[in-house]
Amino acid sequence: MSKPKILIAFYSRKGSGEALALAIAEGARAADAEIRLRRAREVVGPEAMALAPGWAEAAAAMNERYPAPTPDDAVWADAIVLGTPTRFGSVASELKAYIDGLGGVWFQGKLNGKLGSVFGSSSSKHGGNESTLLSLYNVLAHLGLIIVPLGYSHPSLSKAGTPYGATFVSQKDTQKPGEDDLAVARYQGERVATIASRMIPSTAEAELVGA
Repeated sequence: MSKPKILIAFYSRKGSGEALALAIAEGARAADAEIRLRRAREVVGPEAMALAPGWAEAAAAMNERYPAPTPDDAVWADAIVLGTPTRFGSVASELKAYIDGLGGVWFQGKLNGKLGSVFGSSSSKHGGNESTLLSLYNVLAHLGLIIVPLGYSHPSLSKAGTPYGATFVSQKDTQKPGEDDLAVARYQGERVATIASRMIPSTAEAELVGA
């Protein structure tokens, strides 16, 4: 059976989202998935970025590590995992710009039936993690993806995360994701990869369909 292909497209400014994305990738690889890690790019200019100390430097470093996501990445994938920090209780404009750019392949039906899952981070408690992830569920539904939530299907979810996806609260950027947070993220990657592998037809099934 072919390895499931998973796109993890995320935006991260301070590194919390990046840490969760890497843990999701780790869990998915442990379940024998092929991964593409992609960081959405800024939609504001250097003047705006300069108002937040360290933003430009962190963005440049992460952009060196990860290519920008493309519509072709989404077409390639069997599962798409989207990650974002909260912005006033909703999705960051950087990730939303990537999502909006999927209109062409969506119109062609090339995303229909893939798996979709989400994760996020916030600066403060009650900062909008759950509302942000739930708003992304609307996006997944419109794209025709099959939503993969976490529920409470793993012991790690009694300590961190949400039933909607992995999350983290940075306490105004004074903390980084701990082992409990990363355990939820690794489980999310494993869960998505495991379910995706069940949906990939075997070689015999593919040959039968093509016959």
